[in-house]
Amino acid sequence: MPLASSTMTDIPDLVQTVGLRHVAIIMDGNRRWAKNRHLPTLLGHKKGVDSLRKLVRYSQDIGIEALTVYAFSTENWHRGSEEVGYLLKLFVEALAGELEAMHQNGVRIRFIGDISAFPDVLKNLIETAHAKTANNTGIQFQIAANYGGRQELVNLMRQLGREIQAGTLNPEDISEERIQSLLYTHGLPDPDLLIRTGGEYRISNYLLWQCAYAEFYVTETLWPDFTPEAFNEAIREFARRERRYGQ
Repeated sequence: MPLASSTMTDIPDLVQTVGLRHVAIIMDGNRRWAKNRHLPTLLGHKKGVDSLRKLVRYSQDIGIEALTVYAFSTENWHRGSEEVGYLLKLFVEALAGELEAMHQNGVRIRFIGDISAFPDVLKNLIETAHAKTANNTGIQFQIAANYGGRQELVNLMRQLGREIQAGTLNPEDISEERIQSLLYTHGLPDPDLLIRTGGEYRISNYLLWQCAYAEFYVTETLWPDFTPEAFNEAIREFARRERRYGQ
């Protein structure tokens, strides 16, 4: 069900006018949100899931083609075992609870990253989500989980190296298009807009190749407080930018 028109205002037309197809988000600030309220860290993560649920629905309503969110990095394993365990449990609960609704709304779900390190129950759910939504034609919703941009590029280089070693690829034939075809995000346009909540000005090993020409938008708003209205502000700021693509 679409959100109220007072929230959407002119945004769907603006999305189409400026050609905003793919938005990537670094969802930062769950722990600080909880700390500011003297709440357990885990409650901050739970509140962050609520914000993401609303934003996926809203993104589809306003015509965004693809939404990619940074949910769990390769570095997040270094956090405390209780927090990591809770995050993995939250993945399972959120995916199990939302899969059918997202499927009915035409959302196509894809996890990007090395899911082999996850518990079997989560891996099975991810495979089910991929298969169930593979033919959906709504928004492409990508969850970067156990993802690192450098590791993605290392894996890609290893694949190219194996092909060269096997004699099926000449180094001179390596092109941007060939590299794009081996990225986790293959088949999608590169992000037009990269949003980072929480006020930090760093990319944190996220979509290093894909965000080469993305417009960056940083907000002090912590992720659990990032509402559709806050998203509208990011979109309006994007519309004011003159994209130069490195020129």
